[in-house]
Amino acid sequence: MNLWVNFLVLRREILALNDTRVVLATMLAFILFCGPQAVTAQKKQRPVKPKPKIDVTSELAKSTKELARLQEEFIKATKEYKASLSKLRASYERDVTRAEAELTKSKDLFAAGLISKKDLEAGERAVAVAKDKVAEVDRNNSAADTQIADTLLEAEAEAKLRTSKPIPKGGLVSTAAMIRYNGGGAWVLSDAWKVQRFFLQAFKKPLPISVFGQGSIHVRWRLDHNNSMDVSLHPDGAEGQAVLAFLRSNGIPFLAFRQAIPGTATGPHIHIGKPSHRY
Repeated sequence: MNLWVNFLVLRREILALNDTRVVLATMLAFILFCGPQAVTAQKKQRPVKPKPKIDVTSELAKSTKELARLQEEFIKATKEYKASLSKLRASYERDVTRAEAELTKSKDLFAAGLISKKDLEAGERAVAVAKDKVAEVDRNNSAADTQIADTLLEAEAEAKLRTSKPIPKGGLVSTAAMIRYNGGGAWVLSDAWKVQRFFLQAFKKPLPISVFGQGSIHVRWRLDHNNSMDVSLHPDGAEGQAVLAFLRSNGIPFLAFRQAIPGTATGPHIHIGKPSHRY
């Protein structure tokens, strides 16, 4: 406003000179001088929008609530699954009892020369098949315990990692619950043989892999585990420490879980690959 008043006063004084060229030149100089100042003043008057604040506490509470809901649903589904396995096992055990009874009769008939060796072997195979079915149910039951515990821990880790600071390449973070190493080396699941070979040479036994790639439980909980594998080793044990040292020396990322699910003996394991994330 003051600039405009000054301009009018100056214009009146210049017009009194009665020289058109002087008037035009003076007015142009005044505009060029005052113009940037006026624009700057207008810019300064524009309100600055405040940046939206991220409510970390709210995000963490949301993740915790979601995890609790998933955990309850998961436990319910696990109970139903194990109940179905129990019924199936009882049915297979009855098949074993019948097959063994038939085999006993076949042995007596064979001893009496009433059936051939081939018939006796058929009875033995029937018993073996029935027992294999029972063993398969037991393996599924045991694997379910391990996979449930592993997946639950990884779901908890995923919720925490979403609200934590990123770890630089080659960085390592160790807590009472887990160890995370953000290896910078290239890792694909097809390279799993390298870890298996190391463990076999070091300990003269196969690497105890509990989950290789995407498991049915990971699909259920929408966790991307396609390029990862879980190994049933405690990270603080001798074998676990050796595997972790091998992974770090080769730049292979991992998450090592020290804790167990309350009330179970399963849970501690080594997740080889990038942390699972929800999709």
